[in-house]
Amino acid sequence: MAKELIYLTGNKKIAVEKNDNEIINVFVNDSKYKKDDLETRSLDQIASDLKRKAYNDFLSKRFENVIILTGAGSSFECGGPLMSTLWDETEKKINNKASNGQKPKFDQLLEKLKFKSKSKNLETLLSKAKIAKDYIENNEDINGFISETEEIIKKRCDLKLKETVTHTTFLKKLVKRKSTDPRVKVFTLNYDTLFEQAAQKLGITVIDGFSFATPRLFNGNNFDYDIVHREKSRLKDEDNFIQNVIHLYKPHGSLNWESKEGQVYQVENPDEPLMIYPHSGKYESSYEQPFFEMMSRFQQAIRTPNTLLISIGFSFGDKHIVTAIQEALNHNTGFQLMVVNKGVEGNDKLLIEAANIYEDIVLVDELFEDFAIHYPELKSYNSNEARKIEIFIPNEK
Repeated sequence: MAKELIYLTGNKKIAVEKNDNEIINVFVNDSKYKKDDLETRSLDQIASDLKRKAYNDFLSKRFENVIILTGAGSSFECGGPLMSTLWDETEKKINNKASNGQKPKFDQLLEKLKFKSKSKNLETLLSKAKIAKDYIENNEDINGFISETEEIIKKRCDLKLKETVTHTTFLKKLVKRKSTDPRVKVFTLNYDTLFEQAAQKLGITVIDGFSFATPRLFNGNNFDYDIVHREKSRLKDEDNFIQNVIHLYKPHGSLNWESKEGQVYQVENPDEPLMIYPHSGKYESSYEQPFFEMMSRFQQAIRTPNTLLISIGFSFGDKHIVTAIQEALNHNTGFQLMVVNKGVEGNDKLLIEAANIYEDIVLVDELFEDFAIHYPELKSYNSNEARKIEIFIPNEK
């Protein structure tokens, strides 16, 4: 039976062996774990405990800069869709239209776009559609597919925070740092407002690039401002930063952003939310404002010495994000990376190979809701022990 990795870094590897989804063996650095006669825990619990102790030990270092990057996996618990789900919903909606006894409308569309892959890769299909619409005559069905898909994405990403408090639990731990430490930076590639809702529920101040006055207008300079207690600053002749503040960046846009007359506003329920929809042109779109500002801030943040980036629920499939992380891994000697996804083997092959060698890269098999519960409260960090990592992560498959 093949071993299944649940934790991987340069100095530690934890794996399990399963029979019909039941764990029958646990391995630590290729050595089989031996249960004590008095051990009452199941092998499943033992594997989880070993894994969580391992990533808690890693996170117990003193990190000066903490950056969070989240993808679709961080919203799944609250109803966030996967690409395959969006594909199925789009196919169903298009096929509900009359096809006059011919092939289903969706199958006709796939043939017209010469999409032969058996995978439900909606991003690739949208990319083909957006290119083809400018070159194919009688393209009403292609334009209809694009608009239908984008409408489904908007509706499915309009999420409400659940009582399962995953986002609030996570944010509450993130902000428990010294007020003089750099603010935690959260970069989310999701369009939903779950982190904003969680921050509001906790009374956390969010610096997101928009003005505090209404109407809320975007200006990248707002990320350079902070909030201090003015009277205390006068008394001590120094800055007294208030507690419970995070920076929030949304490189792919948001359901509550609207572009109007060359300006970007934060509003409730805009008719046309400002978002970069899934397609191959995401990289080019990231050079437009306000997306360019968000990406510039991300690149700047991960180039900073003594930085930990925790990636949660991100598939490493976005070229512009992966390129920036690749550069940090190759050139920032004080950069460390933790990747939290469901499954370790699902990560990029070269990333797995690098994690096998370097202690600065950690891959963890964990859902966001479980990671939030077991995530420790981090401390400030100032280390001179980081080492350069020379690897290459491919931009795209």
